[in-house]
Amino acid sequence: MKRRHFLQTAACAGFAFHVVPRHVLGRGYLPPSEKLNIAGIGVGGQGAGVLREMITENIVALCDVDSKKAGGTFAKYPNSEKYKDYRKLFEKQRDIDAVMIATPDHMHAPITIAALRAGKHVYVEKPMAHSIEEARVMTAVAKETGLVTQMGNNGHAGEGLRLTREWLQAGAVGPVREIHCWSDRPGKFWTQNHDRPTDMPPVPPELDWDLWIGAAQMRPYSRMYHPHDWRGWFDFGTGALGDMAIHNMDPAFYALDLPPPNAVEASTSPLKAESYPLWTILRYEFAAQGDRPALTLTWYDGGKMPPRPKDLPEPFKLADNGIYFVGDKGTLVCGGWSGPPTLYPEKRREEFAVPKPTIPRSVGHRAEFIQACKDRKPGDAKAGFAYSGPFTEALLVGNLALRLQKRVEWDAVNMKSPNAPDAEPLVRKTYRPGFGIRV
Repeated sequence: MKRRHFLQTAACAGFAFHVVPRHVLGRGYLPPSEKLNIAGIGVGGQGAGVLREMITENIVALCDVDSKKAGGTFAKYPNSEKYKDYRKLFEKQRDIDAVMIATPDHMHAPITIAALRAGKHVYVEKPMAHSIEEARVMTAVAKETGLVTQMGNNGHAGEGLRLTREWLQAGAVGPVREIHCWSDRPGKFWTQNHDRPTDMPPVPPELDWDLWIGAAQMRPYSRMYHPHDWRGWFDFGTGALGDMAIHNMDPAFYALDLPPPNAVEASTSPLKAESYPLWTILRYEFAAQGDRPALTLTWYDGGKMPPRPKDLPEPFKLADNGIYFVGDKGTLVCGGWSGPPTLYPEKRREEFAVPKPTIPRSVGHRAEFIQACKDRKPGDAKAGFAYSGPFTEALLVGNLALRLQKRVEWDAVNMKSPNAPDAEPLVRKTYRPGFGIRV
């Protein structure tokens, strides 16, 4: 029954009441003190950890294509409904307020868009999208629906990110000319640079392989894809860039309000047909904007590292993950996951007046998402799609240069490369029937 019709009918019948039950009003109109009903989709790995930070709410549904890998999470929430197919979850269970999504990258967009279209707030693990078009569409649908969204780049809620912006805006290093950002991934975390496996073992009985493949094109099952190394395959992951640049480059985009890049160049180890290379160096070019001069941002992974900045003392070893900003007056170095900044050289540190905090601090990445859902204030989730969508698009231009092995110029307005028309199938993917993105 429609809410307005219910109220009119009740008034005409002379009903006396003070509170309209929530099941009549519908989910989504929660007072801030009431708990959210949350569904978790992809709960056997990272998703299990995210749900632990949402334990203040009601975990009412769990969905995973691998019942064995998700078994521990299923046991932790015995009263939740269990599913393998996210589409059946949305079809059958109407009491859900918000969805937590932690599947492989290639299923982020199809599930997110289905959730938003079903009227659910969405927390999706990083990177929010597998392709540039997906990030664009997800951002548009979030804006259209007015629902709360959050990408799972935890460091965006951290003190280090805010200090970095405040210091750079206060002129800690003067005009920024170049940025260097790096990660130790993939390394020991997963493998890549593979040819397609030729073995054809049976699909484990606990795994629904058709649902795991989802939006990608069907291929035989292999343990080289699931449960862990999917990040290294073009069809399923976004490589080290999608896994860690989302964290480590975040200070650059947030602190300097970076626009889309004009172009990206790539250097890599020899490239296989279907898998990311052993190492990558990507050089992003950004045009001047306002008072900020043109700058370059260089990404390193797979054991490659940037040069040691001249402002740093000897001996000095960069951390396994991090970012540094080089300006006319010095160098600002930050650890991975948006760690706190340190200013070099020491003389510049002594003369720089650290500014007072100007940016509101976060209650926590998952906590701010939950509160934003209760308050129905999408802007209070600071890594919502309004920010994370353009950020993700910009990063993924780097994977175009990696895949095509050439400099890729980028026209963000029209979402295409003027000099690389062969990028089109990578920008806008083809989906298996039943798993596409619906605008």
